[in-house]
Amino acid sequence: MQPLPRARFEALVVDALDLLAEELVELIDNVVITVADRHHEEPELLGLYEGIPLTDRHDYGALMLPDRITIYRLACCDICADEDELVWEVAVTVVHEIAHHFGIEDDRLEELGWA
Repeated sequence: MQPLPRARFEALVVDALDLLAEELVELIDNVVITVADRHHEEPELLGLYEGIPLTDRHDYGALMLPDRITIYRLACCDICADEDELVWEVAVTVVHEIAHHFGIEDDRLEELGWA
């Protein structure tokens, strides 16, 4: 499909976050979520979590930079036939990357259907 304008794509990311259970959202700690066009080394990557998962934050301090989740607009648009499919793919990608924040690995996400 043709790439969605950045503002519309960002709205899809916000909509995906709104689908998360409030109890889960309250547990997310020190994370910034951004949109970029593509990952510079892996242009087909849909999303990326960079940070220290909650399960590994033993010596995590107040001066730590926030974890970062990036959702890649053009890569997501590339694999979708239409906007309805893109809405679903963005939601899956957001959930997938937030799951990494909670320490859930790719193999478990695949088992759960969020890969």
